[in-house]
Amino acid sequence: CSERYPCSAGNSGPSFNVETVIMIDWWWIRHGPTHAKCMVGWIDIKADLSDKITINKLDKYLPDNANVISSDLIRAIETASAIQNSRNRLTNAFNLREFDFGDWDGKNWKDISNAYPELSRAYWSNPGEIAPPNGESWNQSSKRINACVDEINESSDCKNIIAVAHFGVILTQIQRAMNISPLEVIANKIDNFSITRIRYSKEKWDVIEINKIL
Repeated sequence: CSERYPCSAGNSGPSFNVETVIMIDWWWIRHGPTHAKCMVGWIDIKADLSDKITINKLDKYLPDNANVISSDLIRAIETASAIQNSRNRLTNAFNLREFDFGDWDGKNWKDISNAYPELSRAYWSNPGEIAPPNGESWNQSSKRINACVDEINESSDCKNIIAVAHFGVILTQIQRAMNISPLEVIANKIDNFSITRIRYSKEKWDVIEINKIL
């Protein structure tokens, strides 16, 4: 999932050896809008990046001395490229993908509800172990994503990581930091281009801000 890189050399500020980095700020960015009217998990849909004003605001707000990483889905990759500027870019991470919705991926909510009335209701009302057909449960997705984030933390030479990812991915990290249930955390709104900042320090997680809109 990760590789070791210092912060981008082209910007001001020192780089940090992994042994000295005891606090890492994760700046989670939800990718640009897809305008899809269906469940979008692992299907690869481009993001609308026409809002140059917001993209420019993001670039200016985010720390220069940072590594940038995204999932390996095109909507996250292209959003990350749009805000990267001269920051160092890490390899796109498969394990930062959105939840795998299996047979529901690409289908609209009404069709899913009609075909799987009880399962689809339980998936949202009791998230955890319940999974779509041939897809991931919340707990399976969270385990995958947490392991990736932990690996990046262990190998990070930088105090700031800008991670462009997805609604579900960001929620799993809020859940972990706040030590709350999946049902509690899905009450949070995560808008496209929003910033959720979570601080990691000596095995401790703190939520600094959620869904900040510039």
